[in-house]
Amino acid sequence: MTSDYSEIFVWIWLPGETEPVVAGKLSAQGQQYLFYYGKSYLERDNAIALFDAELPLRQGLIPLLPGLVIPGCLRDAAPDAWGRRVILNKKFGKKASGVDPAAVDELTYLMESGSDRIGALDFQLSPTLYEPRSASNASLEELAEATERVEKGIPLTDELAQALQHGTSIGGARPKAMIQGGGKKFVAKFSSTSDLYSVVKAEYVAMRLAALAGLDVAPVSLQRAASKDVLIVERFDRIATTQGWQRRLLLSALTLLKLDEMMARYASYEDLAELVRGRFRKAPETLKELFSRIVFNILVSNTDDHARNHAAFWDGEMFDLTPAYDICPQPRHGRTASQAMIISDNDRSSRIVTCVKAAPHFLLSEKEALQIVDQQIHCITDNWTAVCDEALLSEVDRNLLWGNQFLNPFVFEGLALGKSFRHNHNQQP
Repeated sequence: MTSDYSEIFVWIWLPGETEPVVAGKLSAQGQQYLFYYGKSYLERDNAIALFDAELPLRQGLIPLLPGLVIPGCLRDAAPDAWGRRVILNKKFGKKASGVDPAAVDELTYLMESGSDRIGALDFQLSPTLYEPRSASNASLEELAEATERVEKGIPLTDELAQALQHGTSIGGARPKAMIQGGGKKFVAKFSSTSDLYSVVKAEYVAMRLAALAGLDVAPVSLQRAASKDVLIVERFDRIATTQGWQRRLLLSALTLLKLDEMMARYASYEDLAELVRGRFRKAPETLKELFSRIVFNILVSNTDDHARNHAAFWDGEMFDLTPAYDICPQPRHGRTASQAMIISDNDRSSRIVTCVKAAPHFLLSEKEALQIVDQQIHCITDNWTAVCDEALLSEVDRNLLWGNQFLNPFVFEGLALGKSFRHNHNQQP
């Protein structure tokens, strides 16, 4: 493993502030990365723990939780698969496609990624001077070109590398970048050269239908750039003020559950619901929202609902569920499918009956659970045509998505409404 750094400094935007302060230092210790808070930070009246269950406010090196090699709340701010591809392209050029992403250490990924990362953290070489790694003013067309070059293993120009680096700290594996306009910040998600159907438009349709079904979701729109579909997702971790941008600290469900990627298969909605009951504001409302998201994910075949695709705002005292994001229908083959997270009792099957059985964990009765299911089914069927028209979704893609990703009949197996639904709704609205 190559490393350009042995230690870096963690900076944070505290709640309500528009300028960052240094929180502490992250250093490599063998194969692990350990953190300690700076004295100046601990002396602040408004200091908060980056995550109290993991990095409580105290002096000295803080031991890692069992099984982790880096604090999860810091790993949440690191680039994922797509961002790492961009960084490898910048560092290795034409050789990048042959480089194992694990050959580069976490400190390098944190330092080589853009400063306007998701959440309220950033990483610097200095404990006293903050120098943001900012984006160049690239157009959507230029960003689309840059993502395609990365996918094809073509080295980026210095200008395109700088523009695309800005979005390297966004999670996920698909091509994306960060943009700004109209006093708001957005994530731009591009179609991929390997897409066999309009994945970007399918995600738009799912996100719009989720909003119409009453779920709290990030606002989305569609654009075209360089002959590519682009999904524009409004960021919910930034607040524009007359003094500047405030940043909201957030933690993934993976971190809240004290897991990492190697342990992600153990993440469960049941455990997350228990955490909501004890640490979240408006727990009953949050539990209903979380249950509704599980139901909707199953109805639209979003089986990529892993624990990094759920997050909560953290203000040092309590948590609040963020708006939903990355509701992206996945292809289904055959009768069975599984969610990325366990729903309850080690059952992750993509069936509504699995949700209904889990309803008590979300303080819902079976009747209340079925009402949510019924309302979402009607919302999807009633709004399908209009939302597909919004997206200019082709007839071919509509036929491909309906009954496969959207309202696949097998999600109703074992449930009384399944037979009736298949009989009445086997055709598109």
